Amino acid sequence: MSSNKMVLKKRRHRVRKSLRLNENTRPRLSVHRTGRNIYAQIIDDTTAVTLASASTMDKELKGKLKNGGDVDAAIEVGKEIAQKATKAGIKEVVFDRGAYVYHGRIKALADAAREGGLEF
Repeated sequence: MSSNKMVLKKRRHRVRKSLRLNENTRPRLSVHRTGRNIYAQIIDDTTAVTLASASTMDKELKGKLKNGGDVDAAIEVGKEIAQKATKAGIKEVVFDRGAYVYHGRIKALADAAREGGLEF
């Protein structure tokens, strides 16, 4: 494995380890991004079940987005995941940024989810 992939893998495990140690009662809002798309899902780690998910690949979002890999797309995914979470009765989550720096698209998604009603 290349050194860059190892760095990302170590960072991802470090972030998730701190989440598990501090908050194990709330579901986890996990974010994954690629160059073309961004994905978010709320996971209950105690039962290993995905409670809600949203991405730029969803039919509702794909039609109204010009590009799936920019900040505007991340804002729309954040709003969508917050809406789906409130439908499922979820108000509080733990934010899992994975190996990504809390900046740009990740920050935009988190801010939009907070505006949509999620607390973390």
